[in-house]
Amino acid sequence: MLIGALVFVMGCSDREEKVVADTMAKVEIDLNALDHEGLRGPADGKVAVSYEFAIPNTEECKIAVRKIDPSVEFMPGSKGRVGAGDGKCLCIGSTHKQSYRVVLRSLSELPFVDRIMECHFE
Repeated sequence: MLIGALVFVMGCSDREEKVVADTMAKVEIDLNALDHEGLRGPADGKVAVSYEFAIPNTEECKIAVRKIDPSVEFMPGSKGRVGAGDGKCLCIGSTHKQSYRVVLRSLSELPFVDRIMECHFE
């Protein structure tokens, strides 16, 4: 009985890791280039990375995003590089926070977020 429970728990863990890996595939940013504060670059010139994603342009979706990252800026009507189309809202965030990995993972787990990519402000 104990062995069966352990196998079940281990199986759940594997599934959870796969879900996290699958959702993190939505994040198109080299997280290995970032330090613990979400900055990258040489010691004398570190910069934050801005990222963008699109969500349905509804108050419910904006509330869900704000719960994860209150600093995200909403830009309805802008397409961005991510290509926010009709009925979508462009969202811009920054990695400059110690919890940037948790934030990006949580955003990527939202079913209405298809991809999160680096924002270059072109």
